[in-house]
Amino acid sequence: MKVLWNEEIVDETEVQIDLEDRGYQFGDGLYEVIRIYDGQFFMEKEHLDRLWACADKVRLTLPFERAEFSHRLHRFAEEVGIKEGRLYFQVTRGVCKPRLHDFPDPKEVKAVLTADIQPASRPLVKQKNGIHCGFVADKRWLHCDIKSISLLGNIMALDEAKQKGFEDAVLERDGIVTEASASNLWMVKNQKLFTHPDGELVLPGITKIKLREIAQALNIELIEEPFTTTELLQADECFKTSSVAEIMPIVSIDHQKIGTGEVGTITNRLLKAYSEVIKMTVQENKGEI
Repeated sequence: MKVLWNEEIVDETEVQIDLEDRGYQFGDGLYEVIRIYDGQFFMEKEHLDRLWACADKVRLTLPFERAEFSHRLHRFAEEVGIKEGRLYFQVTRGVCKPRLHDFPDPKEVKAVLTADIQPASRPLVKQKNGIHCGFVADKRWLHCDIKSISLLGNIMALDEAKQKGFEDAVLERDGIVTEASASNLWMVKNQKLFTHPDGELVLPGITKIKLREIAQALNIELIEEPFTTTELLQADECFKTSSVAEIMPIVSIDHQKIGTGEVGTITNRLLKAYSEVIKMTVQENKGEI
């Protein structure tokens, strides 16, 4: 399999990650996942905006200019040739010897980029039927707005939910719903759309950006404020969003039906509109309209 390693496109067997790479030793790095539809990057600008914003927050000097980096990613995607998939890339702070907790001088240590592209199809069956989730205490750190490669808290929450027989975790802090294990969380009540506001407790999702636009276009009132687990269980509809899951209906939490226990009307309207946005974006990028 071909991967991107700094400036080079190489076979994955050629990649050598140093034992003292700070990503390996500290989880000191950032990542993004861009969906590819029909060979076209979806919401690339927003993903790169977030990468640069997170780099500023953790004082990580990125080893490339934005335009050059975008060109590098597109060149990589063209060579791999996967038309439907997801592009994962991460940047670690690099190799610093000896191992110290202090941030190294960026003039002396160069960040390390790796990326791969894997096939990925749209989760249409699950979008039609919905998934079943369970509440899990949100025990992660207080910088969830940073898309760090340090995801142990997230995967522990997901594993706890799966050990209980659920497909994902709905995270809560002191009774307040934050997000899912790797997705933003939404509910619908009385035809109104609710989600936790951006801040340190949730990741500012890329799909969330697009859904704000779609909700406005559909005249669906959006309220970004915290809500409780009790309010969520009394909601009419619930779903999560991410670049990979897109809009994923949640039909039950802790074995309790949300609304009718089926995918709701508002969720279906948003999902249909999101699918149309994907189609239009691909056509525009290919110059077909």
